[in-house]
Amino acid sequence: MRNRLPSLSLSSCGASWSVNRRIVIVTGAVAVLLALASIVAVVTGSGNDRQASGTAAPAPSDGSPSSAEAVPEPSSGSGSVPKPPQIADPVAYAKAAAQMLWSYDTRATSRDRQLAGMRAWMTTETKYADWASVAGQVPDPVLWSRMADQDQHATAHVAEGHYPSAFKQALADDPSAITEAYIYVVTVNGTQQIAWKKGGGGAEERAVTLAVQCRPDHDCTLAALAPSVTQ
Repeated sequence: MRNRLPSLSLSSCGASWSVNRRIVIVTGAVAVLLALASIVAVVTGSGNDRQASGTAAPAPSDGSPSSAEAVPEPSSGSGSVPKPPQIADPVAYAKAAAQMLWSYDTRATSRDRQLAGMRAWMTTETKYADWASVAGQVPDPVLWSRMADQDQHATAHVAEGHYPSAFKQALADDPSAITEAYIYVVTVNGTQQIAWKKGGGGAEERAVTLAVQCRPDHDCTLAALAPSVTQ
């Protein structure tokens, strides 16, 4: 029986999002993305009023996908979960985050340590963090235990990452809108290789859209996962 980790696939990542937070990065939400300032309000929901200030933003590329950009090699972290890389480029960080989300090892990492390791990737600005959308990628304790019984583990290969066209258009229409929270929308594509006892395994294509916060003069952090992929 194939005991793969369904919660780490894109198909289930929308389940933990609130209705308000789903509006921003769903496919076809061009009208919302064109009002770029609303990304902050919807991604974060009705949190506290904490906000940091900045003066400059990392500039998105000229429209071509950042597929040639290598995924950084983070140092070891909580169990099989790597520590977040110290980089200031939104696409590079999103690619590293996707690789982290698609990789796990129940042989070396408990569910609690998996969550702790993932939490380290999140922004500390609670106003802009949707931890539930990220934590929702980890299955419940019973399923994790069953996966561990089968020594289930997965590795990931990231093929490319890019800014969705709607996000690039929104930024071009109103460049200053990004400066409220410096949250960038990035879609990442890749492959997940899953293995378990007795030589079981298989590979599946993966895609995910992430909200990444990259304030000026600070390393990037993860803000949220989108419930569906934008192109």
